[in-house]
Amino acid sequence: MLEVSAEKPGNITPTHDFHDTSYEDMLRSAVAVGPELARAGERRVGETVLAVVQASRRAAPANTNLGIALLLAPLTKAALAGGPLRERLAATLRALDIADARAAFAAIRLSAAGGLHERVEQDVRSEPTVDLREAMASAAERDSVASEYVTDYALTFDTGLPALGAALSRGLAVRDAIVELHLRLLAATPDTLIARKVGTDTAAQVSEGAREVLAGRRALQDFDASLRAQGNALNPGTTADLVTATLFVALAEGML
Repeated sequence: MLEVSAEKPGNITPTHDFHDTSYEDMLRSAVAVGPELARAGERRVGETVLAVVQASRRAAPANTNLGIALLLAPLTKAALAGGPLRERLAATLRALDIADARAAFAAIRLSAAGGLHERVEQDVRSEPTVDLREAMASAAERDSVASEYVTDYALTFDTGLPALGAALSRGLAVRDAIVELHLRLLAATPDTLIARKVGTDTAAQVSEGAREVLAGRRALQDFDASLRAQGNALNPGTTADLVTATLFVALAEGML
């Protein structure tokens, strides 16, 4: 809810809907998945991913939470186990097995996520042959959510959390700090949803636009308008998922 309520450029926000998904859809699905995440300590990570996507699809007509489900399921399980969060997360990721992969693949198919036409080593349209972390490793170069599984959430902990902390320490209001967090993640790593839709060169150009905004060389409103000019094609949706993971950690560790 915090993530979608900030006016992040190119994303669904309180003042910007997409043609197939509204701000209210995002809120409904966020409410719907809460009870499923609350049960993460009782279930396999893959089962939580699937339960979150199922709850989200009942609440909203389009894919609103797949990336969030994939990122928050291990984080929530680790947080509920207690102890240092990143250490527990690393242990959770290394315990993933092929049953987790089967359930996560089913969730990806249910979400009707983009890119399923691509033939890759671990094709989600088929049964997995490896555990979920290994399956994510095979996709890590082309998907930032997948790369988090093999880096113990490096973007979340090493880029996102310091960026949010710095923004808050300068006295920014929470939603303004979330916008800056979004820009800094986007500046650091080209959005892989954009790359899948329109190519890596365009994704790199969008990241350069975020850097220009952060450097004061471009207005945020101009950058936002440029991302919306082609419909949803330049929606930095993977970056928004990483923002959500960062906010979860910030809440779990008392930064928010």
